[in-house]
Amino acid sequence: MVVWVTGASSGIGEELAYQLSKLGVSLVLSARREHELERVKRRCLENGNLKGKDILVLPFDLADISSHEVATKAVLQEFGKIDILVNNGGRSQRSLCVDASMDVYKELIELNYLGTVSLTKCVLPHMIERKQGKIVTVNSVMGIMAAPLSSGYCASKHALRGFFNGLRTELATYPGIVVSNIYPGPVQSNIVKNSLRNDTTQAMHSDADQSYKMATSRCVRLMLICMANDLKEVWISDQPFLAMAYLWQYMPTWALWVTNKVGKKRIENFKKGLDADASYFKIWKTKHD
Repeated sequence: MVVWVTGASSGIGEELAYQLSKLGVSLVLSARREHELERVKRRCLENGNLKGKDILVLPFDLADISSHEVATKAVLQEFGKIDILVNNGGRSQRSLCVDASMDVYKELIELNYLGTVSLTKCVLPHMIERKQGKIVTVNSVMGIMAAPLSSGYCASKHALRGFFNGLRTELATYPGIVVSNIYPGPVQSNIVKNSLRNDTTQAMHSDADQSYKMATSRCVRLMLICMANDLKEVWISDQPFLAMAYLWQYMPTWALWVTNKVGKKRIENFKKGLDADASYFKIWKTKHD
């Protein structure tokens, strides 16, 4: 089986590569930073289940749509097929709408949404020809709900949800092609550290406490279970984010009221230079552990 993972140089994508390597699948690792992908490849090979020829390091910029067709052809030339495409590449945001430049919104849409759509469109004809394959997209609970400081990120993730739900209906005549949307809550990774601020030259670059977030290894383990069982929509999160996702899905008026209350504290923390979420979610976990 050949699995292509984007955003494989860190976070969920990196951990996914490690756990997949233990299963003996052929891997295609993609992200912008080639040296980080080589590091991930070396560690995958340490598991002993794969040889060098089983892992293709394929660096490219997901936002550069012109590179996607060439990248897809490179994978097919190397392995002859693509069984699973894992759309994991993307970037987050930590800035108020009034302060953020339009370049921030443009980059979030071009990278998180249009880049993912473009790569999927490049791989899709191959899967249709074979009448089988899996398209797994790592979305976010922010693709279900919304929160302050992430308006552009939420928009890109809501767009992904709409696109892949629409695509799934178009593929109804191809039961062998599975479209799976995965919505993680907060996970221990560098996504907040690398998130965009007021313009595209600014990033958070903070090492905030992540102990209240789900371990990346657990999130990926649950993702693999979902992929193995062809689940179409999966929410993976600890509380209270999971409860909030259900509230936004089924009782949006109540969800908006709660988010407005909690969101004020989130903005206050951000303006003080603190982790936007850590303080009150750590308090919540302490009360419920």
